[in-house]
Amino acid sequence: MSSTSPRRVAVTGASGKLGRHVVAHLAEHGYDVLALDRVRPADSSGPFVAVDLTDYGQVVEALSGGVDEHPVAVDAVVHLAAVPAPGLTTNAATFANNSAATYNVFAAARALGIRRIVWASSETVLGLPFETPPPYVPVDEEYHPRPESTYSLNKALEEEMARHFCRWDPELVMVGLRFSNVMDPDDYAAFPSFDADPALRQWNLWGYIDGRDGAQAVRLGLERTEPGCEVFVIANADTVMSRSSADLMAEVFPGVEVRRELGEHETLLGIDKARRLLGYQPAHSWRDHVD
Repeated sequence: MSSTSPRRVAVTGASGKLGRHVVAHLAEHGYDVLALDRVRPADSSGPFVAVDLTDYGQVVEALSGGVDEHPVAVDAVVHLAAVPAPGLTTNAATFANNSAATYNVFAAARALGIRRIVWASSETVLGLPFETPPPYVPVDEEYHPRPESTYSLNKALEEEMARHFCRWDPELVMVGLRFSNVMDPDDYAAFPSFDADPALRQWNLWGYIDGRDGAQAVRLGLERTEPGCEVFVIANADTVMSRSSADLMAEVFPGVEVRRELGEHETLLGIDKARRLLGYQPAHSWRDHVD
């Protein structure tokens, strides 16, 4: 933890696939973590409060130290909680839950004087599932969001909302992380099967994010001190495929501009900005787990 890092951090969505990694990683790096979710993480015994984030009053109480047995206010918020993907419930229910939860977290943090917010945006704002080909690769943060689902639409609106929160309050530091498809090491045994048909994973340009590297990106986001809103694509350094990235593009997206020479398995979800501004450097690969 750097000298400028917040000490006590609330993590919403702490029971989720990424949230479990984030809680553990932050605790390992000296942060005092308050886990927030509707249900307690199965593998965690640390401080936890059950919260419905669509209820603004509950959010304020949880973040301000107003809950019995948890009387200390937090210094920063990591907001991961959401209906996590399109199609898990109705579109209206997805939008109602995710938009209200994110607004309540942003607004409560601002009202309480919490100046550091890291939240989960999504690779989907880049145009997934790429039924319309991407404008170029590696895709990056330089083109306008292209939501293709209600879930993604909400993520794009969250990014715009964050920009206005920072305009209203120039002291806010808000970091949006456009996470790729979150994976655990147990998931990697299936990866070699993707080689049989590139179309199985073309929907996100064959990208993924190891949950441990996702947690690293969250910590680096918390350490960012420059005020304002910034968004970052967060993926692993390689693709899920054994075939080269150049060959995949030539076969599946032959008309798409490839803006630089690609490394053999280089991610097509560009992470250059995260490397440059956050110091993000993926430490894991599925290739280390599969013979």
